[in-house]
Amino acid sequence: MVVKTAVLKELEDLYQKSGNQLLVLYGREDSEKELLVKAFVKKKKFFYYRARQASVQAQRLMMGKELSRRFGVTPAKPAYEEYFKRVKSGDPTKLVLVIDEFQHIARRDADFMEAILKLKAKRLYPGPVLILLCSSTVSWVEREMDACIGEETLKRIDRKIKLTHLNFLEVVRALPDYPISECIKVYGVAGGVPGYINHWNPKADLKTNICRQILSRSGYMYNEAEKIIGARLRELSVYDTILAAIAEGCDKLNDLYLKTGFSRAKISVYMKNLAASDMIQKVVSFETGGWENTKKGVYRIRDNYVNFWFRFVYPNLSDLYLLSPEEFYDAHIAPGLESYLSRYFTEVCMEYLGLMDLTGKLPIKIKKMGTWVGKEGTIDIIAQNEIRENLVGLCNWDKPEVTEEMCEALFANMKQAKIKANYYYIFSAKSFAPALVRMAEEDSRFVLIDMNEL
Repeated sequence: MVVKTAVLKELEDLYQKSGNQLLVLYGREDSEKELLVKAFVKKKKFFYYRARQASVQAQRLMMGKELSRRFGVTPAKPAYEEYFKRVKSGDPTKLVLVIDEFQHIARRDADFMEAILKLKAKRLYPGPVLILLCSSTVSWVEREMDACIGEETLKRIDRKIKLTHLNFLEVVRALPDYPISECIKVYGVAGGVPGYINHWNPKADLKTNICRQILSRSGYMYNEAEKIIGARLRELSVYDTILAAIAEGCDKLNDLYLKTGFSRAKISVYMKNLAASDMIQKVVSFETGGWENTKKGVYRIRDNYVNFWFRFVYPNLSDLYLLSPEEFYDAHIAPGLESYLSRYFTEVCMEYLGLMDLTGKLPIKIKKMGTWVGKEGTIDIIAQNEIRENLVGLCNWDKPEVTEEMCEALFANMKQAKIKANYYYIFSAKSFAPALVRMAEEDSRFVLIDMNEL
């Protein structure tokens, strides 16, 4: 089972510090927050309570009951201050107090946060304690929590940690039996959501996993995209229509206006809501001298799996109910999957360059990196250092080989972007034309990177 090891290390480092700490840990439901907490408290003295949707009185009684069972004590009254006086590690080691889904208490009962602050200040429990408040309601933590708990309480929080998706390297580590090419496919379909990766069968191929996990009604990821959107937004009919249009390739506001029939004003409002909910992102083209040739205002679906669902499943939903999962895959996913994955291969190549930069293995030190989106073409990767020396990347996923013609197209796009390169990194999931191999051997500015190198 995979968890965010970087977050686990961060928690361990904070645990080792002297004194008391108050942390907020949050992430979407499939972030595997509970697995991470379980790994963190292993071999530590701890008390874990998962809050429910309940009245103030019922919540207090339930916590008191679990505290009595855990520590063998009987609190004098159903109050959080009383509870936190009775928690104990039994020795000088630091106690970990975990309140999961704490928003269910904080929203309704102001006494809870007051007791938490007294606990941190050693006014209730004398021993060292790390207080971990957890939530899977990301929107509440980011938009409502501050007002709910107050400015003074916010000042006492030592750190807020958001559980983000796994990066590609973490996906590779989670699927050690998969070749890199298959890991890229998994990443393009499921993204780095820990819950999805933990349910992926590393002994089965991509098609089998998609059929079992996504296209079967009993699958863990079946209809998960709709649940994600429904948990964050209302008026699903509008949002689904917009997301389906973006997945189809309508990536500008005017394209969406023509495709959906919604007014431009309405689309703008809903696009802002989608962006605020991390469902879409506006692609900001790498700044070059060729601004007049740049395609502006381009939108993409941010979540890999949501993009996959609206690209392949949502438009063919009728067949999802009529065909077997295997028949659906062959008819609607297989024909377009390779072209769909090209975007994610570019992301993987960017991550590779970032790692090479961190280890000092690139000819320049990267200050910024991005993609140039032109009106007539795209430069997959531009990486630039402080003195504006450029490393340009070309990424080939679905073609049999990188050819001289593809490089010529890159040079033409660079002319449109009004940018020059000091180095060229050419990535290919398959192979390179012999002429290109010879060119790289003769010109050190050109570096060829295949799947083995990745």
